[in-house]
Amino acid sequence: MSGDHQTLALLLFSAFVAVTLGITTWVSRDRHGSAEEFYTGGRLLSPMENGFAIAGDYMSAASFLGISGLIALFGYDGMLYSVGFLVAWLVVLLLVAELVRNCGRFTLADVVATRMRERPVRIAAGTSSVAVSVLYLVAQMVGAGSLVALLLGGTSEAARAWTVIGVGALMVVYVTLGGMRATTWIQIVKAVLLMAGTVALTVLVLVRFHGDFNALLTTAAERSGHGKEFLVPGLAYGGGWTARFDFISLGLALVLGTAGLPHILSRFYTVPTARAARRSVVWSIGLIGSFYLMTIVLGLGAAAVVGTAEVRASSAAGNTAVPLLALDLGGGAGSTGGTVLFAVVAAIAFATILAVVAGITLASSASVAHDLYASLRKPRPELQGGSRAAPGTEARDEVAVARFAAAGIGAVAIALGLLARDLNVAFLVGLAFAVAASANLPVLLYSLFWRNFTTRGAVWSVYGGLVPAVLLVVFSPVVSGSPEALFPGVDFHVFPLQNPGLVSIPLGFLAGWAGTVLGRERADEAKHAESEVRSLTGAGAV
Repeated sequence: MSGDHQTLALLLFSAFVAVTLGITTWVSRDRHGSAEEFYTGGRLLSPMENGFAIAGDYMSAASFLGISGLIALFGYDGMLYSVGFLVAWLVVLLLVAELVRNCGRFTLADVVATRMRERPVRIAAGTSSVAVSVLYLVAQMVGAGSLVALLLGGTSEAARAWTVIGVGALMVVYVTLGGMRATTWIQIVKAVLLMAGTVALTVLVLVRFHGDFNALLTTAAERSGHGKEFLVPGLAYGGGWTARFDFISLGLALVLGTAGLPHILSRFYTVPTARAARRSVVWSIGLIGSFYLMTIVLGLGAAAVVGTAEVRASSAAGNTAVPLLALDLGGGAGSTGGTVLFAVVAAIAFATILAVVAGITLASSASVAHDLYASLRKPRPELQGGSRAAPGTEARDEVAVARFAAAGIGAVAIALGLLARDLNVAFLVGLAFAVAASANLPVLLYSLFWRNFTTRGAVWSVYGGLVPAVLLVVFSPVVSGSPEALFPGVDFHVFPLQNPGLVSIPLGFLAGWAGTVLGRERADEAKHAESEVRSLTGAGAV
């Protein structure tokens, strides 16, 4: 890319970073250091503010860069991601949003602990939450590396590595200084910028084809190199039974995974009531739904305007399709319009990555401090609702641990992001969704809806989904045995599917059932009755 591209985009990057750091500094001045302030922002957000923040959390680099890239490469099959991510919100709205807000306090483990022995449940749920969060963070790091490599006009490994390190450092600063309140406002600003940029690009694509969507489809099919096959199922998932099972596995993971994502669940605690939590989801569905519809137009537009071959040449995984589309729509390389539009889109994408990694890091550090650290340090007194209001000193210790945990999680995500730099970011998020649906969703649904569910069942459910999901990914073609794998030079894969959801999600539910019916422990009827009333009515909710 030209020096003008680099200069303008870097200026916009710098402006966004300066604004967000200013927000973080301003918010941190009023912080009084309590756990409730750090984890939930004092539960003072309105439904609209939280809805925008949820949308900002959810519309990640995987959505803006990855999904559009997959549609540009694989047409119809790439649209599965858009549909799956959107449909997943119906599960959240109908099954978990209001109930989670009523039962929990800060984390997923709070919900399960309302009727279980706290220590084993918190350790299991905290471990699972950190695993899901790290996988999700890796996708954002890969997106950042791809974006800056394109901006700098090459694939310099050093540039990509320093970009990933820089993003990791910024996310640690956001979380440690500002907590949930700063993270929320960063996400709101990012959501507004992302929606504005996506609307502008969608309008420009449709204007290029004079509003004729059929012409867009026809041109995209022609320039994809696949003809009509581009517009029908099978281009990515039609190569035999393995590919078809992969299609089903991915669909299950996308639709069921959102309800188990720690950074999404934690957003329901930032509003004052369960009704506000449900209204937040309605706001977010409106924003997210319109956004994912527009990613379809952007993906098809990249195939039609830029060409699938050019997209693949720039990034084999398709992660740079949208910036290349912006460059062409603005007038092409070397033009003022192309330079400006490319730089704006690149800056918005970078803002997207920074905001999302801040939210995920906050959720995972909360799990480390509130669940793992507090459980392992000493036995926690079991109080009403399975959670406790920590005294001042203990709460300050917990928040301090959360800040240190953010740095540690950032370091792990940076290392894995450097390893996975050549994989599609939407695909990587699909793996995170599979782990969330396997380990977190079964224990959450059983806790909310199964009267006889026990502590052993909860622990078995988490580990029975988490361990198989992680092992199946390790021994899948994602890690070894294919040219696109993390380690292409070796082959130790024994599991044929790229996404483990088809196997690991049922195993999570099965393990929870087996742990409950095979154990001698009996469910506490009184605690179940109390948690049921609390989840459905909000009586006793924090």
